[in-house]
Amino acid sequence: MRSTALVALVALATLTSTSTSAAKGKPIKVVGSDYGRVIADGKGEALYLFDKETGTRPRCFGACARAWPPVLTKGRPRARNGAKARLLGTTKRRGGKRQVTYAGHPLYYYVSDSPGNILCQDVFEFGGRWLVVKPSGRPVT
Repeated sequence: MRSTALVALVALATLTSTSTSAAKGKPIKVVGSDYGRVIADGKGEALYLFDKETGTRPRCFGACARAWPPVLTKGRPRARNGAKARLLGTTKRRGGKRQVTYAGHPLYYYVSDSPGNILCQDVFEFGGRWLVVKPSGRPVT
């Protein structure tokens, strides 16, 4: 009886731990940069919007998404350090993955950026401009 109860307790703890970690969304925060305060992921890597996208529907796929990888999450994104929770959301990409949005804009990384290193602010590529995002949700222009 005790071993059955112990097995059930361990299984429940494992299930709870797994579902809690899977439900955690990507942390989004504000960091200082050469462009002022901008939105970044939890590691401090700046996030961009693509001005060709006028709504929450992503339009960057294939070669575009290899150069500008979408910011994906498995749960609801979490606002940290100055990011506004009310501006965070998600949108579904082709294939069903969830992409983080901020103020209605799908967010992207630039493949060659690193935390604290913004290389492609205001670059025209794949038919539109790529801009880092202010905490207000407006692009840095």
